[in-house]
Amino acid sequence: MKKIKLSLMLLAAIIMTNSCDETPQEQKADIKYEFLVGSYTDSDEEGIALLTFNPEENLISMEVIAAGVKNPSFLVSNRAQTYVYAVEETGGENGGKVKSFKFDRENNTLELLDTKDTFGNHPCYLTLDPNEEFLAVGNYSGGNFAVYKLNNGMLEHVQTQQHEGQSVVSGRQDKSHVHSVVFHPNGEQMLVGDLGADKIFIYDFNPTYAVPFNPAPEPYLEVSPGAGPRHLAIHPDGKTVYMIHEMSAELGVYSYDDGQMAKKQIAPLTGEGFTGNVGAAEVRISPDAKFVYASNRGDANDISVFSIGRDGNVTFVERVDTGGETPRNFAITKDGEYLIAANQGSNNIIVFERDQKTGKLIKTELTVSINKPVYFFGLD
Repeated sequence: MKKIKLSLMLLAAIIMTNSCDETPQEQKADIKYEFLVGSYTDSDEEGIALLTFNPEENLISMEVIAAGVKNPSFLVSNRAQTYVYAVEETGGENGGKVKSFKFDRENNTLELLDTKDTFGNHPCYLTLDPNEEFLAVGNYSGGNFAVYKLNNGMLEHVQTQQHEGQSVVSGRQDKSHVHSVVFHPNGEQMLVGDLGADKIFIYDFNPTYAVPFNPAPEPYLEVSPGAGPRHLAIHPDGKTVYMIHEMSAELGVYSYDDGQMAKKQIAPLTGEGFTGNVGAAEVRISPDAKFVYASNRGDANDISVFSIGRDGNVTFVERVDTGGETPRNFAITKDGEYLIAANQGSNNIIVFERDQKTGKLIKTELTVSINKPVYFFGLD
């Protein structure tokens, strides 16, 4: 009897061991990543697309889910993923357009709810306040940002904040060019990158006011002349801001302390001896907040990787070719495993595997074509 019991116990152990071995493999194979993709459009068949990829099965696909949206170069979703907001980066008498959609996540369909003027040409950036009650839209050519109160996806315009300013680069900095609008993690202030004025503007946010955004006591920080502030990312602890300097191809590191900002470090995005045109574009912090990534267009066409120190300053790790031309945007999967790069000039998207210990990137064989991809928004 003892031998029979021992055999049964051994058999059970083997079955459990095999089950444990198979489950993670099955789960891993089922992992897929999905992103909404914004682009510049050349036909009515183009618009907002859905990117899906499964690295374990070496599968990647692209599907337009909202055709006819013109130049949806930036888009966001609420946390529940029931609404999607997108710019139409165009110009006109009342500026460009911002659109809202009802998002059926189960079927991945978008139903247009509302369209409003942005009161500034070429809207290029969107942000939701932490409570998802307001939407702010940055207008690049308009040099301003517009604010909308949200009600079940409907848009009510409540404010337009105009910037005035210029800097040293003729033709690029003759006037203000708002390029990003980003809420601080404290939810009480919004930072605005103005490429034309060479300033990072700081606004206090009061959602109960009729005009919710007003200049902070220290309303802006000037950056180096000709730098061209573009996109910015704020460390989760709220103490450090990483700003892309588009025209000088640099990563600016700035401290943030109760609404006051100061320069800490400037890190070049080009290697020693580099010659050619540049155009720094996007900045992203890894999910574990240990690395920061920055893209550079022009003749560089690469992504620079930096590690983040305890003081928020950065140390260069590597520089990786994006496998295409004009990497305007890229994104990191929420688990930190992969980085996807959108090459606007070569009409392709490339997937990179990411080493979470070193931050380094390894190009995979996963690639897909799409006309002028310029933005990603990650979905759960």
